[in-house]
Amino acid sequence: MKVILQQDVKGSGKKGQLVEVSDGYANNFLLKKGLAIQATAQAMAELKNREAAAAHRAAEELKAAQLAAKTIGGKTVKLTAKAGAGGKLFGSVTAKEVAEAITKQLGVEVDKRKVSLDAEIKAFGTYTAEVKFVAGVSAKVYAMVGEE
Repeated sequence: MKVILQQDVKGSGKKGQLVEVSDGYANNFLLKKGLAIQATAQAMAELKNREAAAAHRAAEELKAAQLAAKTIGGKTVKLTAKAGAGGKLFGSVTAKEVAEAITKQLGVEVDKRKVSLDAEIKAFGTYTAEVKFVAGVSAKVYAMVGEE
């Protein structure tokens, strides 16, 4: 019997998959517990619609990420920090501060978890940060740290 899984089922498949299982397993376990639905024509059409919608959403996210990467790629954001003698900062400049600077100065919303710094920023200067939007789409941004 062909069924469409409503949840991940160990040994059978993942949620949303169309799988072929024995009639007894389908009737007595999967259908009874609500883990799957029978693969009727209507259920198959709904599955195809869900897959098409997910593919469309993924394409839109990729397009938005590419546009954002193009917008901020190679640009420099300016940050200020307090420092002691010799240009050594009190504390350090974090990925969160770089993400906030990108959002304010370049107008692109960036999550702090998507910003990776090459090295810790503990002194004045220009540093490279990489912003990873989605798989395969990233942009390099320069963070220039100056005195407050």
